[in-house]
Amino acid sequence: MEGADLKRTALVLLSSLVFVLVAGAIAVGCGSGTTTTTTASATTAVPQTTLPQQTTTAAAPTTTAAAKSALMLATTTSTKDSGLLDVLIPAFNRDYPQYEVKVVAVGSGEALKMGETGDADVLLVHSPAAEETFMTAGFGGVRRAVMYNDFIIVGPAADPAKIKGLTSAADAFKKVAEAKAAFFTRNDKSGTYTKELAIWKAAAVTPAGDWYQSTGQGMGETLTITDQKGGYTLSDRATFLTKKSSLKLEILVEGDKALFNQYHVITVKSAKNAQGATDFLTWITSSNVQSDLIATYGVEKFGQQLFIPNATTAK
Repeated sequence: MEGADLKRTALVLLSSLVFVLVAGAIAVGCGSGTTTTTTASATTAVPQTTLPQQTTTAAAPTTTAAAKSALMLATTTSTKDSGLLDVLIPAFNRDYPQYEVKVVAVGSGEALKMGETGDADVLLVHSPAAEETFMTAGFGGVRRAVMYNDFIIVGPAADPAKIKGLTSAADAFKKVAEAKAAFFTRNDKSGTYTKELAIWKAAAVTPAGDWYQSTGQGMGETLTITDQKGGYTLSDRATFLTKKSSLKLEILVEGDKALFNQYHVITVKSAKNAQGATDFLTWITSSNVQSDLIATYGVEKFGQQLFIPNATTAK
């Protein structure tokens, strides 16, 4: 009986062990299925549809920017310092959204040089003699009048050279030289500097000495320096009126025909964006821009036109 009992006990233990192993396998299998299902569920949720949409959205501005072509405008500092460009460029962008206008505001001489080297597509300048040389040399395509204003001689209220009220710019310069009163020149090959040299020549004076000082700056900065030093300078009227509230300088001489200041737009023959240059010339000389933008600029703030359009009347 003892042997039989031992056999029965062994069979019971073996059966229990087999049951445990089978149950464990079933449990593991079920656990694996659950884990796989969860993992599959998580895997399914990862690739969200928002990722491709984000990529497409981000690429859109790049495509728009690539569609614009750069248009390089080289112009005089007076168009910038007077604030006129702040009106013209946004308006041009609205009418011709295919271009991205890049502006370089320098002296007219330097702007013309940029045209010679092909670093500008179109020019807006005010140095007629230099412009004619530019055209004769074959660097320019089309040149058209845009607008004009005038130059003025400004100085301190004390007026040590006693030039206030003179009707001749040459006579005024001669008296400044005789008094050795401080005169500040831009000396930068700008249209204003070219005009200044012409007036000195008409006065038969070669300016030199401590009283004749060079700023090497644009019109706005030159006016600031002249004001701080209590001297005289030649300025275009538009820039002076724009900065007048921050200056103690006064207009002392004006109205001489020699102080006439004409602006032209010129397309560059070697322009990288020839179509853009042509479009800008056509646009700025159009009747709408002439009457609605240029003719009205400054009237509300200063009570007078800063620039007088003359694209259709200039000879």
